[in-house]
Amino acid sequence: MALTPISDHLPPALLEACVVLGASHDRLKELYQSRPLGKDCNGTPELSLLEPEVLHIVAPLLLSNSPAQCEAVSSQGRRRRPFNMKKKERPPSAAAASSCSVQGIPGEKRNNTSGDISVPKDIDLKALPHLCFPDGLQVTNELKEERFHFLVFTDVFGNRTHGVVMQYYRLIMEGTPIYQNGHGSFHSTRLYSAYGFCVISKYPYYSALKDCMSCLLVQLRTSHLSDMEERVKEFTARLALVPVPPPGPLHVMFSLPPLNIVLPAREDEDCPPVDLDLQISLLCFRPQQLLQVLSSLLQEQRVVLFSADWAQLTLVAESLLLFLKPMSWQHPYVPVLASGMLDFLMAPTAFLMGCHSSHYKDVAAETDDLILIHIDAGTVSRSQCDTVGLPEIPIAAADCFTQRCMSLQLHFQLFQCQRSSCSDINEQRAQKRAWQRSLNMDIQKIMLELMVNIFRDVSSHLNFEHRVFNSEEFLKTREPPEMLFYKMVLETHVFHFFLKDRLNRKMDSFARMELHTRSEMQKLKCMVVNPRRPTMQEIQARRTGCHPEAMLNKRLGMSLPNLGDHPQVTRQTLTKILIYDPILQSPLKCMRVFKLPELPASLSLLSIQRFYNELILQLGKAIFCVPPENSALLARFCYLRGLINTLCSRRLEALRDFQNLYKTDTSLFPTQLVAWLVDSLLLEERQLAERRPELKRLFLKVKTDNERVSIQPDDHVKKFELPRCCLAREAFVRCVQESGIVKDGPTIQRLFDALTDHVDEKQVDPTLFKDVYTFWKEAEAQDVDLPPEVVDLLDNNECVYKLSSCVKTSHGVGKIAMTQKRLFLLQEGRPGLWEITRFRDITEVKISSSPFLLLRVPSLCIRTACRAEGFEANLKTETGLWDLVIREMWAGRRMADQHKDPQYMAQALTNMLLMDAVAGCLHSQRSIGSASKLAYFDRIKHEVPMMVPEATSQTLKHKINPSQDLAEPQTVHVLLYTPGQLSCSDTEEGGNPKLWVALSGGRVVVFDAASWSMLQDCIQVGNAQLNCMLGVGQDQVWIGSQDSVIYIVDPRSMSCNKQLTEHRHEVTGFAVYNEQPYSCSAEGTILLWDASSLTVNRQLLLTCDRLSSIQIHNGMLWCCCGDSIVEVRRNGALQRRISMPDDLLTMPSCFNSFVLIMELGQLWTGCPDSGELCVWHTSDAKRPVKRIPLPGISGVNCMIRVKDQIWVGCQGDRVLGGPYGGQLRSLVLVVDPGSHAVQKELQAHSDTIHTLCSAEHRYVLSGSGRRDGKIAIWKVD
Repeated sequence: MALTPISDHLPPALLEACVVLGASHDRLKELYQSRPLGKDCNGTPELSLLEPEVLHIVAPLLLSNSPAQCEAVSSQGRRRRPFNMKKKERPPSAAAASSCSVQGIPGEKRNNTSGDISVPKDIDLKALPHLCFPDGLQVTNELKEERFHFLVFTDVFGNRTHGVVMQYYRLIMEGTPIYQNGHGSFHSTRLYSAYGFCVISKYPYYSALKDCMSCLLVQLRTSHLSDMEERVKEFTARLALVPVPPPGPLHVMFSLPPLNIVLPAREDEDCPPVDLDLQISLLCFRPQQLLQVLSSLLQEQRVVLFSADWAQLTLVAESLLLFLKPMSWQHPYVPVLASGMLDFLMAPTAFLMGCHSSHYKDVAAETDDLILIHIDAGTVSRSQCDTVGLPEIPIAAADCFTQRCMSLQLHFQLFQCQRSSCSDINEQRAQKRAWQRSLNMDIQKIMLELMVNIFRDVSSHLNFEHRVFNSEEFLKTREPPEMLFYKMVLETHVFHFFLKDRLNRKMDSFARMELHTRSEMQKLKCMVVNPRRPTMQEIQARRTGCHPEAMLNKRLGMSLPNLGDHPQVTRQTLTKILIYDPILQSPLKCMRVFKLPELPASLSLLSIQRFYNELILQLGKAIFCVPPENSALLARFCYLRGLINTLCSRRLEALRDFQNLYKTDTSLFPTQLVAWLVDSLLLEERQLAERRPELKRLFLKVKTDNERVSIQPDDHVKKFELPRCCLAREAFVRCVQESGIVKDGPTIQRLFDALTDHVDEKQVDPTLFKDVYTFWKEAEAQDVDLPPEVVDLLDNNECVYKLSSCVKTSHGVGKIAMTQKRLFLLQEGRPGLWEITRFRDITEVKISSSPFLLLRVPSLCIRTACRAEGFEANLKTETGLWDLVIREMWAGRRMADQHKDPQYMAQALTNMLLMDAVAGCLHSQRSIGSASKLAYFDRIKHEVPMMVPEATSQTLKHKINPSQDLAEPQTVHVLLYTPGQLSCSDTEEGGNPKLWVALSGGRVVVFDAASWSMLQDCIQVGNAQLNCMLGVGQDQVWIGSQDSVIYIVDPRSMSCNKQLTEHRHEVTGFAVYNEQPYSCSAEGTILLWDASSLTVNRQLLLTCDRLSSIQIHNGMLWCCCGDSIVEVRRNGALQRRISMPDDLLTMPSCFNSFVLIMELGQLWTGCPDSGELCVWHTSDAKRPVKRIPLPGISGVNCMIRVKDQIWVGCQGDRVLGGPYGGQLRSLVLVVDPGSHAVQKELQAHSDTIHTLCSAEHRYVLSGSGRRDGKIAIWKVD
């Protein structure tokens, strides 16, 4: 199969083409001859407007192996059309000859030897002359100054190309004899004609390309018209050699005398480079006007910019689009409209365009509904309207933005006041560039903070599994003045693409800032998912205007958390926004500037090859000087060297450079280019590569990727809609999850059973579903109007979830209210409240009857441990439902307290609200019976005793659910605790302690181990099962996967951008010795790593069935090898082998865990199919000295040593009902190594315990299988 051109896989070059425009030779000659001999009578300059046209197109050519062609290229340099050639005189091939070509590969053969390809396809050559001369091409008899402006071209796919235009005036036909009527005369009139030079690039390097054009201008001023073409050709050739830096901390500098020019790198792959002064918009508009502009763009209005300066139009437009990030403008974008293009403003769709301010009045008078932004006047208005009339950005976010803007220092002159003047122009430019970069970063942070403050809560209303955004639910949480703004924005394309990124869990700058600026209260919302209701704290805040988070002035935990308290979750978005001062105080990222060798003066092939050789040499020196821990910078140098090696046909060297990106930054890995390089290798190159292990692995990966069926990612976004047809069970589950009512699968199954109770056809009618949904949402929106004195008596985080009608009780007439903690009575005519009971204090709930006139009416009796007398309420027809919901809340509270798991109470609360909705919607005699199917905890309370063993109750401190955002629980495969420093914020060095949780399918969840709030709900590292994790220093977490890759996660950015691919089979274990990590894989390979350079220092190979884990004690490697435990010296020499007992060899069993206690000379081993522990003496490898039976245990899955105890994670062999749902109950055993006795049997999981982890030897954490899916936190004695 023929290879595709390499240009299809290389990143775009800095320069696509250079186009020269002006008036034709014939038209200038005609104009010159028609002028009078001298100036006009007044001596004033006269202007003539001519039709501009494309005179010349210059672009890089592909070089060839052919010596003849190389010589031709070196002599010709670039295909072009002479300036003074008439269009009619052009040879047949001239059109192709003047088209642009792509920089070639020295020494590479190509079929197309002509080097002719088309002009950049997204450039309209018919429109280009008018865009380069938007005022028209002027011929004048006075020399005018050069002018610059900027263009943006957009193709049908939305891809943008950028242009920098310089208008330069030259004297035309000076001293040329003119013959009129056959008589010669010397024309002394001096005429100047404008020429346009347009540099076209895929990158918005406006300042850099303007500097380049300014350097070209120096040469043009001193050259003749006939030499101008040669100067442009040389200029284009040099720029074509400049590589564009990849995203990250590396800028590229090159020299075009007399200036040093810097190409700033992009911040990340999805952001363009910022090469303009972002303060331009802040200087042109006050913050209030700028907010109006951003609001109009977010609402996708038809926006027109006006200015008398053509350059400002594009610069302001570009800065506005940068301010919208992560939003991406998806509509027509033409920042410069020539005078003849004003009909574009009649387009009916949203757009962003710019035109000259001289058209402002005409546009305002003749168009409807345009947002008119006058840059020069700093005003925002609407055509044919007195006011803008658009919904404003929410006031809290706007106020924060305004305060931020007031703190900016926008003037370089003020910065320069106390500093010395620079005597060197490049030194002065470098100083200004550093100041500008710092200011740009501050402005970008402010703008990003604005977007975060506006859209922070969007992710709370997303269903990731079904890719649904519940817009109605989101809107209900907005304040009334903000409602119209959000309604408009939610319907836009920019918001739709923003939703796609959120549903794809994209870890971009928005996600990082949202994570790092979460308040303590927002972190608490991630701990337990309760149905939304306003808390007492929020009610007080609304009444007093006090921000509810003003009281949260200290951390929730000083070291590890106080696990006795289980704070509840608040309901709504907070209406005020805290200003996070560290946003602007965070240090500027350190950037490295790499200066290219001097660009060659000659266009010969030899000069170009010499330049590339020197560039490769300098990149090699830079790589050698970069410390290994600076992997980000190392990756950029390797990437650049790989590109240059590719251009020089050094394929193997290029592949080796790109292979290094796995260890430094996988986000830069050029997949398509690498695949092309592998396919293009010659036979001898391929044979040589097969002898290099790193390239051999790369070839295997490329082959695997090519064979893998390409699956298009599902990036659709749905808005929730009520069903229109009957729902079977599966469809009902999906619809409820999409609606946002509840995510938990088993709960939805019980809801389905409740709604289809006494129904022959097990389907839910769409009308009934709508009733339940409406009831649920109306209940969520219900705001109970409590007296202030009642609010003051309740806890800050309490919410009123249910309120009865006014009833007669044993303590007077009033309404019974229910929160997640208690029942209380709002007595008629009396202030305050009377507490009936807290749920944990209830001892009995029963239905009785009480006399009422001549009848007996149902009443509810509640007895509590705090009072001798009971409480009775004549709830009449409400009695059955109240009895049901109180029993469920009572049972849920008991479960939560006994199991130290607040999730039980949250689940009971959800069950209660669903029962309320079912009873309210069925309207039948059997509605209470149907609702009772949702009383899960009350039912299991009667099926099995709920008492937790005393040892478990005393040792268990807390439980957390890493699958709380998922529809079904996931297996907890691995746990890792990484310590931190609580004295500094998470964005600073050290950060908080973290708990890393590896779930199924390559999913990693991260908790803040100070508060147990979820920091990151999904870091995706491959798709295979994860086997092991290890913290390496403060800035790396290694994760071993079944796909044989070690993934490295940055704990600060929560991103995985490094991979170690040296293992050939699944990675099964890690160990660390003297800060050097070891890794092992299933087939027996053990690798010793250099943690800073991520290179293998030593490799060992054991012969075994399966190597499942390794440990290092006293400098010796201890390996769990299936049927034996092997001690190996670090040089690979076998020291001893401890084999499995003979009676276990007859079983399909193997060692899967072990603990070595060197001071006692003991080795403890466990097997997954044996309910016992074997204790060996390290000096006697023949047989265990002790075998400890574990009653009720079918296997041992994991063991760790904590202080002087051995903690064992087991699989139970008994099946229970009740809270364990008829599933396995597994134990955590605490064993004393001295007495060989089991000290504690701890019961907290209803599935196999897969992993154990120690947290500073103060706590032990256990994780279980998917039928339980929770993490238990145990206190260590």
